[in-house]
This record gives sequence, structure tokens and C-alpha cells, in this order.
Amino acid sequence: MFYELLVTDHVRVDPTKFGLETGEAVRAQLEESYTGFQDKDIGTVVAVLEVLEVNEGVIIPGDGAAYYESTFKIIVFRPELQEVVYGTIEEITNFGAFINLGAIRGMIHISQAMDDFVSFSETGSLNGKDSKRVLVSGDKCVARVVAISYKGESPKVGLTMRQPGLGKVEWVEAEKEKAKRQAAEAVKKEAKEAKK
Repeated sequence: MFYELLVTDHVRVDPTKFGLETGEAVRAQLEESYTGFQDKDIGTVVAVLEVLEVNEGVIIPGDGAAYYESTFKIIVFRPELQEVVYGTIEEITNFGAFINLGAIRGMIHISQAMDDFVSFSETGSLNGKDSKRVLVSGDKCVARVVAISYKGESPKVGLTMRQPGLGKVEWVEAEKEKAKRQAAEAVKKEAKEAKK
């Protein structure tokens, strides 16, 4: 889920940015330092939205940089358990697929790709045995977050597409159409029986 956060921090502005106006230098440093930054508590920083306040700077002897206490807004992506996410399949492997969620990547284990027996094809696809469904790189998908781990440099997000309403977008749309047709047929059948 995306969140807008208000942050107050001491921003270390590198001496290479001293030629800029102070507010511009702080913003440039924030974008360089914060964009892509990942933290278990706040998530992954997607962008610095706005610098609201920059206080007087302090120079620490022996450092050369200036430190400005600043207040700014950022947008972060922090996945939540059971959250439904939308993304694009980036890579298919023999153990599953990696999906680009925008700010981070998630992983769909081969057993969670669809409600079917799934096999990996040498052509780089995941194939359902009975459903004949095929998942390839570039497919748009809807998935649910089932696991999150913050060990290592970037968060590891486990996903599933085995529940109703999840999977490749074309599969989800086809299921919706099928449900609409079945509902319409049921209404017609009830109306027919009511006339008898």
C-alpha cells in the first residue's frame, strides 16, 4: 500500500551541492539519498514530494558537508499481509515467477501461480495441466501478499494467485463474465419457474 509520510530529519548536503539555493540543495540531496531507500518500519521510498521547511545549516568540523534540519513529505510503498496488488510478470523461473509491483518485486512460487498442477516450460512459461492456462513474462496480474520478510537488503514479498479474483488479468475478466452469464441464466430460470 502507498502512504504519504511527513518526516523531519537532519539532511547531510554534500559540498558538491553548495552552488544551489539551500532549498534546492536539500531537495536534490533528499531525492538522491531517500529515493529507493528501504526500511522495515516505513517501507520503500518511492519519491520525495515536497520540502516544507529547511532550518539553518550546521557544519561539523572535518566533514565538509552542511546539515540542515528539514521537514518534508515522501511517498512510500509498504506491502501489507493479505493486500491485493497489481503488477507485471518480469521473469519466469523453474520455481515460479517474479512480479514487478512498481516500487519492489514480489515472488509467486510455482505452486501459487494458479489453482492447477503447474509445470515450467523450456520456452519460459508456467503452464496449467488441466486449465491449459499459460503465464509468461509481460503478463499483467492480480495477486495477494501472503508473506513478507525484511532479511537482507530488500524486502522479500511472497504472493499467491490461487484464490478467486486473482491471477492473470485475462483470467479474472473471463471468470467475471462467466459469473455474470451464470447469474443471468439463474434469473431467467427462476422467472420461468415462477410463471408455472
